[in-house]
Amino acid sequence: MAVKRPSRSSSSRSTAPRAAARKAPASSTAQRRAPAAKAKAPAKAPVKARVKAANRSAAARPVAKATRPARPKAPPALAQVVLDALADMKAVNVKAMDVRGITDITDTMVVASGTSDRHVKSIADRVVQRCKEAGFRPYGIEGERDGEWVLLDLNDVVLHVMLPRVREFYALEKLWEGSAARRA
Repeated sequence: MAVKRPSRSSSSRSTAPRAAARKAPASSTAQRRAPAAKAKAPAKAPVKARVKAANRSAAARPVAKATRPARPKAPPALAQVVLDALADMKAVNVKAMDVRGITDITDTMVVASGTSDRHVKSIADRVVQRCKEAGFRPYGIEGERDGEWVLLDLNDVVLHVMLPRVREFYALEKLWEGSAARRA
């Protein structure tokens, strides 16, 4: 026995889409008919006439001045980023020394003090954070665990953040300034 399939006559189809189409507002029906009711566009003017009209309208428009494209801001220098971070964290007795003629290790040596071991650690953390934001990556950090003396190596800048008693004991400024005076 053959299985009888239902026929695909129009009576078995759903009438919901047709009913929705019939209930559409009159304005949408008018919009659908509008393209068919358009009048013919006038014939195009000769090419010379169109060029003249375009030139007249171009002459009537004001000419904009040529402006230079905005230059992107140059990234701040690493030493300036470090000094700004130290000022932001209220580091005490900040001293930046240019040591290019003395050593090949770095260009600038910065020595700063903090008021407590926690302050010293937070100063070093903020300097690292600001340097990373500016696109400079620190090469090494030493002494963060103890917090009496934190050394931060940024290649072109070496930062020493110390407690005042440790700074007084090691006297790095005298060591590096004395070397500069002897070489000159």
